[in-house]
Amino acid sequence: MRKVFRHAARFALVVGACCAGLSAAQPMRGPISDSGPEASLSKVFDDIEHRKLDSALERTESLLRVYPNFRLAHLIRGDLLLARSRPIAGFGNAPSAPPEKVSELREEAIARLKAYRNRPQNNYVPRYLLQMRPDQKYAIVVDTQKSRLYLYANEGGRPRFVADYYITHGKEGAQKAREGDKRTPLGVYHVVSEVPKKRLTDFYGSGAFPINYPNEYDRLQGRAGHGIWLHGVPSDTLSRPPKASDGCVVLANTDLQAVASRLQLGLTPVIISNDVEWLSLDDWQQERSALQKQIETWRRDWESGDTERYLQHYADKFASDDATRTQWSARKRAIAKDKTWVQVRLKNISMFRSPGKEDMVVVTFDQDYRSNNLKQQASKRQYWVKEGGKWKIVYEGQA
Repeated sequence: MRKVFRHAARFALVVGACCAGLSAAQPMRGPISDSGPEASLSKVFDDIEHRKLDSALERTESLLRVYPNFRLAHLIRGDLLLARSRPIAGFGNAPSAPPEKVSELREEAIARLKAYRNRPQNNYVPRYLLQMRPDQKYAIVVDTQKSRLYLYANEGGRPRFVADYYITHGKEGAQKAREGDKRTPLGVYHVVSEVPKKRLTDFYGSGAFPINYPNEYDRLQGRAGHGIWLHGVPSDTLSRPPKASDGCVVLANTDLQAVASRLQLGLTPVIISNDVEWLSLDDWQQERSALQKQIETWRRDWESGDTERYLQHYADKFASDDATRTQWSARKRAIAKDKTWVQVRLKNISMFRSPGKEDMVVVTFDQDYRSNNLKQQASKRQYWVKEGGKWKIVYEGQA
């Protein structure tokens, strides 16, 4: 019995080293999605750390009955069985276990447990979801550092947490810049289509949903590449390591199906960050109101007929799909000469802040333009940036 206890103690130390840097489990802080294996996995590791190896093994086997393709759980089960007979020298101690695969599973364990044990408070929201338009039912926020996807519902323009899921991203990390760099892009995107199942191999699992990378701002910055999708995993796999895709965001098939049921093609935003920033609802409302005010000032200045005041809202580096700022300004001045009055109405406005150090917000809206000689309705997209401490439009075009 003393020998078994020593083996259990040794294994507990090994697990502690494996998960160094993880904080202790946090109390529940609001509605949390426990539909995945994280809750059970966390209890398994708690049992191991408290040297309750029989309980840990029982929980692991229960987990495998639910997720028979969960390779991480198979590895833990093997270690638990081995710990009964001899001391464990490392995580994934089976002699035949390839070191590279063990390392990947260790990274998955850490990513899953960190996300589960260090959740955002329920009165905090991602900084990026400043305003969802009324017909956008859900929004997706991806945190590449935490290997996590967060799903939010739209409640009157305010985001409400629904669920979160473990994800895989680019082998070389984030900040995609060129074709073939095996990185996941960072920015504000939208789901644009669904790839028909008959066109997919088993590698993509239960489905695939392309996003619009590169977007207009990416192209302005010279970023290239294509084929960034949300997709699933092969049928014999529950999940892949945290960094294992060529740039796509990859979910377990059951998780992808849950997310897919909420997707609206052309509408659902997908915001990918390297480290999600969280704001209290008060700070979120303050940022949201400030930008709403700036957009309204732009609209009023357009209606005023003062073309120079209107053009002050456009950044020095502004570009449209077919014009530089100089060309745009000349065109607007020429058009203004024939106007005796202008009326501009905006509806279905969405505002999504781009992740990263740069102050940039993607604004999309339906525009109803009327003047003495023209009536026009259009869907528009603008990219607003900070220039000289003031919000300016750096891109404007059709949405």
